[in-house]
Amino acid sequence: MARTPPTAPAKPTTDEPARVEGIFRSGSMTAIAVVLGFSLAFLVRWSGLPGRWETSDLFAVTAITLGVALQIKALVDLLAVKSLIVVNYERAVRIFVAGIVSVAVGVIAAIFGHIAGYGGIVLHG
Repeated sequence: MARTPPTAPAKPTTDEPARVEGIFRSGSMTAIAVVLGFSLAFLVRWSGLPGRWETSDLFAVTAITLGVALQIKALVDLLAVKSLIVVNYERAVRIFVAGIVSVAVGVIAAIFGHIAGYGGIVLHG
C-alpha cells in the first residue's frame, strides 16, 4: 500500500474583519457626546434669544442643525455593536467630522453676517 503524503492543515476560510477595542470606542463616544452637548447648547441658547431673525440667521441655523443631526447620527452609529468593526467605526467618525464642519460653517456664517451687518440675534444677548 502506498502512503499518501500528509496534506497541510486547511486554513480557516472565515476572514474576521478588523475590530476596534471597546475602550477606544467608548472614548470616542464620550468625545462625540461632549461636542454634541456644546453644539446643542449653542443652538438652544440661540433659539431662545428674543429678537428678529434675519436671512443670515436662517442659513446659519440650518447649517448648525444639520451638523447637530450628523453628530447625533454618528453617536447612534457608535452605540451599535457593529461599530466595533473598523470600517463601521471609521464611517461614524467621518459622519461626526462632517457634523463638526457643518456646525463650524454655521457659526462662522453667523459671525460674519453679524460683522457685515446682516446678522440678527445670534450675537446679541
